[in-house]
Amino acid sequence: METLEDYLAGIDTPSHHERLEEIFNWISEKFPNLKSEIKWNTPMFTDHGTFILGISTAKQHISVAPEEVTMIRFAEDIAQAGYSATNGMFRIKWKDQVNYELLEKMIAFNIEDKADYTNFWR
Repeated sequence: METLEDYLAGIDTPSHHERLEEIFNWISEKFPNLKSEIKWNTPMFTDHGTFILGISTAKQHISVAPEEVTMIRFAEDIAQAGYSATNGMFRIKWKDQVNYELLEKMIAFNIEDKADYTNFWR
């Protein structure tokens, strides 16, 4: 697996495939400077070689991983959106709406916060 298209091709449920493709396209259009990559079999978006956001799928949900620092900063927003969360990621159930405003804030925060960062992970 080398591209987002490769990842999407492995999703058997058409509605899941479409939903994830919609999210990937939204990120690519909203943040055209981000590079989409597959690392550790997970779709990721990076900026100047540093991790910004990872998105993957599970049977019941989409996993969104923006790193723990971002999870802490947006914990209240994640809870208000109705998403369950762990230290490093939150879950969007397939039946739930995607809170694009929250995604935009998290991605913008990571881009700004890691502007001078030279490592992949924080």
